[in-house]
Amino acid sequence: AVLSLEKKITASGGKIFATNGEKADFQTTLKKCKEVGGSIATPRNPGENDAILYFVKNFNTYAYLGIKESLIPSNFQFLDGTQLSYANWHLNEPSGKGKEECVEMYTDGTWNDKKCNQNRLIVCQF
Repeated sequence: AVLSLEKKITASGGKIFATNGEKADFQTTLKKCKEVGGSIATPRNPGENDAILYFVKNFNTYAYLGIKESLIPSNFQFLDGTQLSYANWHLNEPSGKGKEECVEMYTDGTWNDKKCNQNRLIVCQF
């Protein structure tokens, strides 16, 4: 069997982004990416955001990003605890005020805060 990677792998800024087309909740996405030696896709600039958007558009579904709400409601940070140096929030987002701790990417590339228990496209980075 030949490994088919068409529309399942792309690169930006020295990072490789990949998906298997499966969906999962946030915790499972973290686990699955770690199992394959990567981490959840985390856009740190417009180019990386576009690389993740490529999958979101191809599979016509949303994807979780490696960004979580800090202890301060509506204040989001990277999973390593550093402040966001890049953001692409949708108009009037984030709006969950502590009730939506995860971040998903819409099919237009903008971000929305969302509960972590939804199934979203698994996109990992390496």
